[in-house]
Amino acid sequence: MKPADEARIAARLAQLMAMICVRNTGIEELHAGTVPVTHAGDYSDVFITDAGGRQIPWTDASHLDDDRMRHLMRQIVDRLYTFHLKASDPGFRDHLDRWLAVAERWDEPKLDEAFLSGIVGNEAAKLPR
Repeated sequence: MKPADEARIAARLAQLMAMICVRNTGIEELHAGTVPVTHAGDYSDVFITDAGGRQIPWTDASHLDDDRMRHLMRQIVDRLYTFHLKASDPGFRDHLDRWLAVAERWDEPKLDEAFLSGIVGNEAAKLPR
C-alpha cells in the first residue's frame, strides 16, 4: 500500500474512533453546562467558589475528580475495545460508515511529534523489568 493511502486510511480511522469512542462518552457531560464568561480570554479572571468558601482560579481547578476520570477512561477503553473487536462485523461497519460522514468534516489529523517522541524517547525507561 502506498504511504499516502496508509495516511488517508489512518486519518479517517482516527477521526472515526475519536468520534464514536471518545467524543460520545462522559466528555459530553463535561462539555455540557454553563461556560463561564471571561473578559481576559484565558479564564484567568474566572473563579470557582467551593462549598468551603474558597475561591479557586478556574485555571487551577480540577474539573474531574478521580472517580469521574476513572469512569471516563473505562468508557473510552471499553469503546475502543469494542471497536477493535467488532470492526469486521458487517452490521457494525454499516453503523461506522454513517458516523464517518460526520467525522470526516473535522480538521485533518496531524502527526503528534511530542506524543511520538515521548513514547519512543522514554521507551527503554518504561519497559517492565
